[in-house]
Amino acid sequence: MPNPVVHFEILGKDHEALQQYYRDLFDWNITQASPEFPYGIVSAEEQGTGIGGGVGSSMDGNPQTTIYVEVEDIQASLDRAVELGGEVAMPVTVIPGMVIFAHFKDIEGNLIGLVSSEMPPAE
Repeated sequence: MPNPVVHFEILGKDHEALQQYYRDLFDWNITQASPEFPYGIVSAEEQGTGIGGGVGSSMDGNPQTTIYVEVEDIQASLDRAVELGGEVAMPVTVIPGMVIFAHFKDIEGNLIGLVSSEMPPAE
């Protein structure tokens, strides 16, 4: 499938409680991404099925669930989303050594992430 869904995020105001909830509910192994981020990584590799994701705190404390679609050119895909009636929610963003991503809202207001398969260099 071109442009597959490769990641999900479940965010809220209390990352520790939210992570424990999903550990207890689905027996997910959630490991802390880094000490600086209130975000845990859910690995699908251990299970051999599904996609990986993250559970953590949202920037505004509001709950949100986002899927991430891997694309070849994030800016071109973001531009196409807008051309089709969506709106940019977060421009192309680079977290050194981790990820290149962007967010848009579709025509119904759903938040969708775009992610690159390329890992940006660490600073």
